[in-house]
Amino acid sequence: MLRLINFAHSEIFMLGTLGALFAASLLGYHAGDATPALTGLVVFLIVGTLFAATLAGGGAILLERLAYRRLRHRGAGRLAALISAIGASFAMQEMFALRYGRDALQFPRVLDKNRLFSLFDANVRADKVVVFVSAVVMMLLLDQFVQRTRLGRGIRAVAQDPETATLMGVDIDRVVVLTFLLGGIMAGVAGVLFEVFRETTRFNVGFLYGIKAFTAAVLGGIGNLRGALVGGLVLGVMENYGAAIFGNQWRDVVAFVLLVVVLMFRPTGILGESLSQGRA
Repeated sequence: MLRLINFAHSEIFMLGTLGALFAASLLGYHAGDATPALTGLVVFLIVGTLFAATLAGGGAILLERLAYRRLRHRGAGRLAALISAIGASFAMQEMFALRYGRDALQFPRVLDKNRLFSLFDANVRADKVVVFVSAVVMMLLLDQFVQRTRLGRGIRAVAQDPETATLMGVDIDRVVVLTFLLGGIMAGVAGVLFEVFRETTRFNVGFLYGIKAFTAAVLGGIGNLRGALVGGLVLGVMENYGAAIFGNQWRDVVAFVLLVVVLMFRPTGILGESLSQGRA
């Protein structure tokens, strides 16, 4: 919406993982404990999501107030906003490191990683199913929110033409804050799912994932929600195929080479054309 890269969004995701860790500690779950029963898993997912979404959403609002709002009001360029975001990103990382150290923090296992079935010789585990289904549900809810609600229409109006949106009575600051809040909540939920899957966090846990998230958004078409989902799926599949063919150490190389190739032949991304037509 702001036509800039929120480089510090990866640290909002990091706050989400921290919120999930707080929730697990509150519920009495600790690394090395036996996996809780199904009821315990459901309770953790509910409480963990509330904690993570609150912490990440609050962090996103604070980030918008401190790193972006004043620059936007003064008409600063995108480069100034990008530098501000990079500074905020490293500041949040270092604050986490000062408080919790630079070593990885272990997360309790809340879901057994049992194989449910095989698909084309790939083992499909319970935690992978939870992450995949949750991601699809989140995408559907977000897409319907943006397409059908009044705030969603305001977000799309500001994204397409902020000056005209202002003339039509749209409160730009309110829309921007609520958009940051929504993005923070989504990052918080992603932090919970990440902990269920990876079971660890650290001060810079979101750095590489944040870059890959932007890569997925560019692949799908910047500003296109459905394109971001498609870009993420394409990126994940190609990463794993690349790791299988060239070795796991080439996983990140494959991801970013794919980005360059796609931009060479389709600069708008996979689904970027629909966004351009919508703006036209």
